Amino acid sequence: QVQVVESGGGLVQPGGSLRLSCAASGSDFSIRAMGWYRQAPGKERELVAVIIIGVSTNYADSVKGRFTISRDNAKNTVYLQMNRLQPEDTAVYYCHADIPPHGRYWGQGTQVTVSS
Repeated sequence: QVQVVESGGGLVQPGGSLRLSCAASGSDFSIRAMGWYRQAPGKERELVAVIIIGVSTNYADSVKGRFTISRDNAKNTVYLQMNRLQPEDTAVYYCHADIPPHGRYWGQGTQVTVSS
């Protein structure tokens, strides 16, 4: 049973920082990619950042230069360091792990609120 578990959300003031963590476990197959999406109230879920293992790292234009995604291969864990947060970054952040041939697994989401 594959599990994807996020942590690290919370309330932060504009200009502040947060670090999200996401751990994937329970699969005997190799993880192909891990990343983060977010969904704000009334909006569609959108890509924030993704690591395609051994290939590339991609970011949404809105977070380039402020957010950094990284991965600990040994722990099957991905991190999202978010700096210079703004109110428009407020959303539920979802982590995913892509594990061929089974597909994409999602975490339960973690709330990030940027407000003074």
